[in-house]
Amino acid sequence: MRSFSMPCPRCKKLISANTPQCIHCGLKRPGFYARSPLLSELIQESLSFVNGIIVLCFLLYVLALSLDLPKALAFGGVFTTLSPSGEALYKIGMGGARALQAGRWWTLITTTYLHGSILHILFNMLWLRRLGPWVEELFGASRFFLIYTFSGLAGAILSALIGTSYFVGASGAIFGLFGALIYYGRHRGGTFGSAIFRQILIWAGFGFFLGFLMPGVDNWGHLGGFLGGILMAALLGYQEKKRQALGHHILAVVALAVVLVCFLMMLVFFFVR
Repeated sequence: MRSFSMPCPRCKKLISANTPQCIHCGLKRPGFYARSPLLSELIQESLSFVNGIIVLCFLLYVLALSLDLPKALAFGGVFTTLSPSGEALYKIGMGGARALQAGRWWTLITTTYLHGSILHILFNMLWLRRLGPWVEELFGASRFFLIYTFSGLAGAILSALIGTSYFVGASGAIFGLFGALIYYGRHRGGTFGSAIFRQILIWAGFGFFLGFLMPGVDNWGHLGGFLGGILMAALLGYQEKKRQALGHHILAVVALAVVLVCFLMMLVFFFVR
């Protein structure tokens, strides 16, 4: 049988089309997926956490709106258009110092998936759609989810410790992606690394600057997430330095389990209390 080289549909490394298993990422029969563009696209999408997070954020946003439609539809200005009520957000996991004082520890995680207005969620999801695939490509899907989750948690913890009463949004996690990419660019070096470093530094700087101009922005959450992203990138490493290993996947599964437990606690609070 004639053999030829091809990029693996999952990891994009060059392999033989007839190999039974990719030697880099372990995908079985990679040549089978390569024969079908649809299957190749599906195997890549299945490894992405980005789309799942975006869908979940929008579903929770719609849920929050539906819990108090009269307040959500009331026009109070550009920045508050289609804003869920505070009561609705509290029911489904809004975080903050007061939430922690009430014993609602799970909100440190759930609050990252909630948003306070249509502009809020659109702005954050556009950034996630922009940065997420970069981090997944450079760090791997499992490490992306670890960076995203820990950064959101770090931002929520710092903001709560500072005393912010209530807050919602994925901004802390997104600033964590900024931090991870800045770490990558700085430590990789070279033409590509330097270009990444400069570009992300400008974007992150713009994000911090914008946070001080707009009302109601949780800048402490941004800072906590940013530092959390740098820390996780340093601890976990990136693909060119250290390929994703079983340990990374196990940690990602644990992180996913923690997120699910937090949302289960939210459901218990929602239906029982």
